[in-house]
Amino acid sequence: MSRSRVYQWCTWFGEDRTSLGDEPKCGRPKTSTNEENTTRVDELIRCDRRMKIREIALKFEIPKSTVHEIVHDTLGYRKVSARWVPKMLTEDHKLQRVEISQRLLQRC
Repeated sequence: MSRSRVYQWCTWFGEDRTSLGDEPKCGRPKTSTNEENTTRVDELIRCDRRMKIREIALKFEIPKSTVHEIVHDTLGYRKVSARWVPKMLTEDHKLQRVEISQRLLQRC
């Protein structure tokens, strides 16, 4: 931890601040990146994993940058062979991979 960070915290607490968390940001609040849009985008991708961000943005009439944020940051998808796939495998998927790999090794 740096000395400057400690001095900054001392200054904050001297100003009657009671938390080290960030204060609310100023500016326009995010309206497109909400639970409803996240759910709709996720359902659409699960129905058709070949959808493009531009197509999703046009379908739901929200900015491409927002769709990109929802797909990559919120939902954690990435493109593999022109398909959206989740970054993290579930335990069931991991077990299936192990079983299939073992079967393939037994054939050799």
